[in-house]
Amino acid sequence: GISEQTFYRWRKQYGGLRTNQAKRLKDLERENARLKKLVAELNLDKSILEEAVR
Repeated sequence: GISEQTFYRWRKQYGGLRTNQAKRLKDLERENARLKKLVAELNLDKSILEEAVR
């Protein structure tokens, strides 16, 4: 099972959402994390290329 604290945190966070809304929120959070990682990788590539030009 899950801890009581986790249950109440989830209930507070997702309590007003319908199932499809909660799924959509999770999908968007996952996509946001993927895009943040991609931006970080591209920034690193850019920094490496800028350093190589110098």
